[in-house]
Amino acid sequence: MRTSSPRAAAASPPPRDSLTPNFVRAPPLALYVHLPWCVRKCPYCDFNSYEAKPDDAEDGYVDALLRDLAAELPLVQDRPLVSVFIGGGTPSLFSGSAIRRLLDGIRARAPLAPEAEVTLEANPGAVEAERFAAYRAAGVNRLSIGVQSLRAEQLRKLGRVHGPDEAVRAAELAKAAGFDNFNLDLMYALPGDDLDGALSDLRSALALDPPHLSWYQLTLEPNTAFHRRPPPLPAEELVLEIERAGRELLAASGFGRYEVSAYERGGRRCGHNLNYWQFGDYLGIGAGAHGKVTVPREQVVERRAKTRNPRTFVSTAGTAAGVGIERIGDGKQLAIEFLMNALRLPEGVPLSTFEERTGVSVAAIEKDVQTARKRGWLAAEDLVLRPTAAGLEMLNPLLALFC
Repeated sequence: MRTSSPRAAAASPPPRDSLTPNFVRAPPLALYVHLPWCVRKCPYCDFNSYEAKPDDAEDGYVDALLRDLAAELPLVQDRPLVSVFIGGGTPSLFSGSAIRRLLDGIRARAPLAPEAEVTLEANPGAVEAERFAAYRAAGVNRLSIGVQSLRAEQLRKLGRVHGPDEAVRAAELAKAAGFDNFNLDLMYALPGDDLDGALSDLRSALALDPPHLSWYQLTLEPNTAFHRRPPPLPAEELVLEIERAGRELLAASGFGRYEVSAYERGGRRCGHNLNYWQFGDYLGIGAGAHGKVTVPREQVVERRAKTRNPRTFVSTAGTAAGVGIERIGDGKQLAIEFLMNALRLPEGVPLSTFEERTGVSVAAIEKDVQTARKRGWLAAEDLVLRPTAAGLEMLNPLLALFC
């Protein structure tokens, strides 16, 4: 779909603080499912997760998830689910029968697109061959395995419950169970890290032949043990050296970088995450889950957040008491949210997608787009918002131009 260039459309841009979105249609829709339990809380983790085994609670929790989804159905607006992502916590603590009942319940309530991607997160310390096979039989067609590192000392520092051998075994079990699409999560700039160590980790992960790799920097998030007691992390200059050398290694290994920290080969991009980055819609069910849904008839975007405590979630799922709602009708806010996601994509997004997903005319951001192009942070392409290599390196200053 072609659109007029922002230069041509910007003869008399409307005031940014009074923009009113004009949504023509709702974007693609995905589903996020949160299973909040894990074996042990990692010191860097800021997700809504709790140390416990869900064996005795999984049936009641799945019931609550399906009640939660049923209450969200009016927001589906006749759209099929393009993807389902089961995250946590450690979803692989749940039995195969629980995941089957969950997915059967989802399919009975909301249509899945014919080629829908269905991902389940797994940790190497909580996997077994029979469980992986059961997930596959239940309809999971993609795994995301939280390796984080393949060095024993770094895994100890990160508070992980698995060792390198278990990480390798998890990848092998995924392949043996028939998963030709799986991701490995791997972090760099770990406590006391150096270039050789970080690249050794990356080479070990590549040796497992994953179709997809999420390779991202360890950051100290608020409300985590690492934030309260920071470990010694590499200096910024070393982090940049690790990033540049790692990207060269990934490119030489046939991996394409399609998001700031996401790499794939063989066409195995993560469709669920791409929907986030392209400002698509998603329902969120489960304790602490978040959703974002466009409501064209009311010209707003709804941000929906479920209660965080698992017990409270189970008792309130599907009721007004279990969800907090923020309605966003301010064009400037929506434009900024879109750009915070879309400018993470090296290939960028069409300007027509900006207009469709925010309801805002490209004229509203024309001045800032031109400034970014003059600084070399956005490519000089009239129909596309695409960050240059320099723009990806300077992503925070680039985003600040639009705020």
